[in-house]
Amino acid sequence: MGCTTQDVIAALRAGAAVVAEHRDELIQLDREIGDADHGENMDRGFRAVAAKMDTTDPETPGAALKLAATVLISTVGGASGPLYGTAFLRAAAAVGDETELDAAGVAKALQAGMEGVVARGRAEVGDKTMIDALSPAVEAAKNAAESGADGTKVLAAAAEAAHQGVRSTEQLVARKGRASYLGERSAGHIDPGARSTALLLSAFAEAAGARS
Repeated sequence: MGCTTQDVIAALRAGAAVVAEHRDELIQLDREIGDADHGENMDRGFRAVAAKMDTTDPETPGAALKLAATVLISTVGGASGPLYGTAFLRAAAAVGDETELDAAGVAKALQAGMEGVVARGRAEVGDKTMIDALSPAVEAAKNAAESGADGTKVLAAAAEAAHQGVRSTEQLVARKGRASYLGERSAGHIDPGARSTALLLSAFAEAAGARS
């Protein structure tokens, strides 16, 4: 069973719920090495995405992803809006007009999303950013798809790898974003962007598992 438009919409709603649940945690993580607005911005953006899904009827998974991208770009402040918006926009372009995504399609969307973030933020693994969660997630998704896993298991593998990536950020010294201003003092803290990335991937995986 492939990933339909309704599955993507359900995943986005699940993403909004998990961001709302962890809003205060994300604020605190960002307070430690940033400007404390990550949780608030992400919550506002994904609430807007969920609300948009209530009033529109995207015809394809790509259309749903593109709609989410435009909402995030217009409602999320700071760096998160452009980065997450670009990720969803690139993912939408990668899947095109497909009406259903198989495991390879899910992995391709994740890959394209990460490439969008890299292009927009100029970050790489080790910079203490969301790329430290996204990169292992994409690799795990690709490996799972190539081994014959279905879309649900591809997302689960991506989520698990992303959480491992989050843990890796704790001892890193930030080289990008506001956290980089702290230099060595940024070590010892988890990157909030990596954490929100892992939370979203877990929500997407759980939403996919609920309908399978």
